[in-house]
Amino acid sequence: MSGLDAAHLLSRAAAPGRQTLAGLPVGHDVAVLAALARAAKAGQDILVLVRDDVRLAALSDGLAVVAPEVPVLPFPAWDCLPYDRAGPHPEIVASRLDTLARLARPAGDGPARLVIATVNAALQRVPRRDLMATLGQVLKVGDTVAVDDLLARLTDAGYLRTDQVMEPGEVAVRGGLIDLFPPGAESPVRLDLFGDEIESIRRFDAVSQRTSGKLTEIHLGPSSEVMLDKAAISRFRSAYRELFGGALAGDPLYEALSEGARPPGLEHWLPLFHDGLDTLFDYVPPERPVILDHQAEEVRDSRLEQIAEYHQARLDALAQKLDPERPYRPVPPDRLFLDAAEWNRVLATRPVLIASPFGATDLGDAALDAGGRPGRDFADIRARPDDNLFEAVLDHLKRLGRDGYAVVLTAASKPGRHRLATLLADHGAEAAPKVDDWPAALVAAEDGAWPVVVAPFARGFVAHGLAVITEQDILGDRLARQPRRKRQAERFIADVSTLSEGDLVVHVDHGIGCYEGLETVRAGGAPHDCLRLRYDGGDKLFVPVENIETLSRYGSEQAGAQLDKLGGVAWQARKARLKQRIREMADELIRIAAARHLRPGQRLSPPEGLYEEFAARFPFEETDDQLKAISDTLSDMASGQPMDRLICGDVGFGKTEVALRAAFVAAFSGAQVAVVVPTTLLARQHFRTFQERFAGLPVRVAQVSRMVGAREVKKVKEGLAEGTIDIVIGTHALLADSVRFKRLGLVVVDEEQHFGVAHKERLKRLKADLHVLTLTATPIPRTLQMALTGVRELSIIATPPVDRLAVRTFISPFDPVVVREAILRERNRSGQTFVVCPRVADIPKVAERLEKLIPEVRLAIAHGQLTPSRLETVMAAFTEGEADVLLATNIIESGLDMPGVNTILVYRADMFGLAQLYQLRGRVGRGKARGYAYLTVPPDRKLSGTAERRLQVMQTLDSLGAGFSLASHDLDIRGAGNLLGDEQSGHIKEVGIELYQHLLEEAVAAARRGEGMEVEEETFSPQIGLGAPVLIPETYVPDLSLRLSLYRRLADLTEEAEIEDLAGELEDRFGPRPPEVDNLLAVVGLKALCRKANVEKVEAGPKGAVLTFRERRFPNPAGLVAYISQQAGSVKVRPDHSLVVMRLWESPADRLAGARRVLETLARVAAEG
Repeated sequence: MSGLDAAHLLSRAAAPGRQTLAGLPVGHDVAVLAALARAAKAGQDILVLVRDDVRLAALSDGLAVVAPEVPVLPFPAWDCLPYDRAGPHPEIVASRLDTLARLARPAGDGPARLVIATVNAALQRVPRRDLMATLGQVLKVGDTVAVDDLLARLTDAGYLRTDQVMEPGEVAVRGGLIDLFPPGAESPVRLDLFGDEIESIRRFDAVSQRTSGKLTEIHLGPSSEVMLDKAAISRFRSAYRELFGGALAGDPLYEALSEGARPPGLEHWLPLFHDGLDTLFDYVPPERPVILDHQAEEVRDSRLEQIAEYHQARLDALAQKLDPERPYRPVPPDRLFLDAAEWNRVLATRPVLIASPFGATDLGDAALDAGGRPGRDFADIRARPDDNLFEAVLDHLKRLGRDGYAVVLTAASKPGRHRLATLLADHGAEAAPKVDDWPAALVAAEDGAWPVVVAPFARGFVAHGLAVITEQDILGDRLARQPRRKRQAERFIADVSTLSEGDLVVHVDHGIGCYEGLETVRAGGAPHDCLRLRYDGGDKLFVPVENIETLSRYGSEQAGAQLDKLGGVAWQARKARLKQRIREMADELIRIAAARHLRPGQRLSPPEGLYEEFAARFPFEETDDQLKAISDTLSDMASGQPMDRLICGDVGFGKTEVALRAAFVAAFSGAQVAVVVPTTLLARQHFRTFQERFAGLPVRVAQVSRMVGAREVKKVKEGLAEGTIDIVIGTHALLADSVRFKRLGLVVVDEEQHFGVAHKERLKRLKADLHVLTLTATPIPRTLQMALTGVRELSIIATPPVDRLAVRTFISPFDPVVVREAILRERNRSGQTFVVCPRVADIPKVAERLEKLIPEVRLAIAHGQLTPSRLETVMAAFTEGEADVLLATNIIESGLDMPGVNTILVYRADMFGLAQLYQLRGRVGRGKARGYAYLTVPPDRKLSGTAERRLQVMQTLDSLGAGFSLASHDLDIRGAGNLLGDEQSGHIKEVGIELYQHLLEEAVAAARRGEGMEVEEETFSPQIGLGAPVLIPETYVPDLSLRLSLYRRLADLTEEAEIEDLAGELEDRFGPRPPEVDNLLAVVGLKALCRKANVEKVEAGPKGAVLTFRERRFPNPAGLVAYISQQAGSVKVRPDHSLVVMRLWESPADRLAGARRVLETLARVAAEG
């Protein structure tokens, strides 16, 4: 950047008025902004107004790489519609408030900051600067705080009281601990108070809830632009009455706020809460330069039109009484937004630089010149299959070198960097080193190398002796993935899907019962938490919390399940019968797997160089899961044994890419490939994908399905028999006996569960000696994957390829204006919308509402009661764009990828399960456009706790990266049925999915060890009675679902170190442990010792304990006799073989310690046997 005189540019931009800053193509703009910030005087902020949030992210990411020392203050717009019912996302609000708070404080003599705002954000009025300067407070270690006052202030400032803090703007209180997530903070913080004094301030992880680093102080700014103190509510009430008249009885917004509640979306009435508002421009002194993005003012005009339209739509809806129960009275646009005249007036008083990607010579003498121009795009070469792309790239690199340019190549990620460097080296580049950062890349480029560095530039540029060429310039558009924070999402999901009252559970000894809640009962004279279960006939069973692992979920499909009779024999008989059947199936699975390993298969391996080029055509960054699935598949194909691998991953997770790579390897190894799919529609979709990816390569791709004429099918069959067709894609027509292959080597089966029995049998015969790759979008629970390790080769693609624009999720009642705007917005950007109902019976009612509300859109209807051919016709028409909206039940075809559908509206979202909601939302937002999901709920109905928790989880999941583990957590019978065969679904219904998986895992393990048909008994759960209080008190952990999830985690622990770790976590999260919790932890430790000594029951009292051995057996009888004789009469054996230990243990603490000593000794003796 030595050629750019940034100080001169700043001096030219010192006086008010507009000037064009030419020569600023994408990429070079980052370097110029960095140079301007470095050249500006201390404290001289620069305001940059960009077109949208994509540009804001691109500039912020680019500056983080090129100039990490330059402070960037992002200021995004609310991510909801104008006059919406939903409010902005908490993370957006946190980012905005953090920037406003920093700008409101004196700048000091630090480096100049770049304030990067979107046009939409700059158009919106904000709280006054003088108010933001006074709001918030600094809390330091050692400060004295009154907890009630602090909470009241936080609530007024927009913080939300929750049981567990996970998002910005949340606060939770547990005894002497206060958790909160201030806006602008990287992570939430935990205040530990002793009385009223702050003893410590620590950061903690939002998912694991464990603390990490210590802080000496924190700044608590407001977490909402609407402060809800008494003065603000009073201002709102009088302003609302003044604007909309006095007859406001029944107005839900007015009534909720009058009662001090914080209804969603109240930000859209922001002006009514404040005594005047400012704009972003008021936060940046008028002498500072403003840089306007290319076409920023066109974006401003369309936004102002949108605001006017939405305001009018609200007025029309009010006049027509479209939603009489929830009238929406919008504030006038000029109260909440700037208009064009005010915008122009503000900018007329400031120095404004209008960025332009065009050269200065194109724009005349008045333009300032940043000296850049767009770089070379190789799209023309990519469009000509006969030209060698990488030879053209190398020629260009050499030419740049001869012309005196230093060259840097960039990739969006480390795998992309590796691939680009490898491809260049394969084509003869001698110096294309991989470098770690931008300064190292510039140094290497100056030395004449062509370094490859990770940098987020979409396009290359040439400026001041430097040429930057991006991965996209060479390979075409690639959707860069935002690296997801690796979070312990599994545990988070386990927490939110704990048992709810009314759920069916399976007790390992007593069978299917109904969970009725957690109850504290007195056992041995002390309080003990138990789970209450109801059985057939109304009998009750109380299960101590430490034995919670004896219970398992029945599964998500509870309809038709019968409760068992407590004390009856039917359950044990059913379980024994099923164990035998599962064992037979496990033996069969092992036998098939062993037979495949003994048979020779074709060795297929990729051709060097050419394979990398084929892989480079994939327009996404591969996820780690995807790379592993590809690697495992190619290893299987090269092993010399027939492959039988199942690739499991949701739609759009990249399963097809695995199939494409496998097909490439097979075709270039001289083998034919058959891709078999269940529907004509899917066949056509795959055919297009394969054709596009194999374009320009000596590979012939054909299809066979109902949509292909008889003459064409005949030609395809001849081509397959003669070997002139390499890859064929088709429906079950490919399985007909009349289809003959010359050298079939690979069969790819997509969604096998949709095929009929006869076709499945034909597939089985086909599979015998071939490489087979099966793809499925059905979630397969992780426990099932583990149970089948080594039996069926399984690749799970669990990481969704989430683009930078996550699907924005709104939860609100069905609002006619929002629904109309959402569907029309999608249509106006040439997209389509799904509207999903929980039941077929809902469809006519919803269809009528939509037709009345949006008569101009074309509606298609699909559900499971249509005939298969009719359903396929409807789906084909929708896929071809012949309808704007598809109104359907949740049968939206799992295998179909519809990148044009970017909005989904779920009617009565409270009636869907968590996994269903997650998968439905996953249907949208696959392309470059942002996806929107509207989960609508009834306005007047109180949701059950479970439904409400499910919907809240949907809003937080974006940031958690929970992905596929969620879909498989709602343990669904389909996953097992598809993997193991349909008959297993019936078996699962007999005992519930979790216990079934546990039995299967044991059976497979026994079969692999080659043991006889006797199935091992499952691990037992020792019962321990010590007359000590054993529970997590409600005063310690008030949230019931959180207590249940902690009990569940505790019951699974077997190692002392794990118990110690959880004890530390409890203290960390909830404060000092009460004695009852320590007793619970001690009992869990005793259970682990009992298992080692085969003790199934311990009953202890003041005079000792009775220990009952499981099945009256001890692993080391001789050792036990020796132990008894050593105890000199204080230990005796009863006739029922139980052990009586005589001791004086007066207190519960004595009993715990004494029982532990006895069990440790017995465990040691058992191990010596």
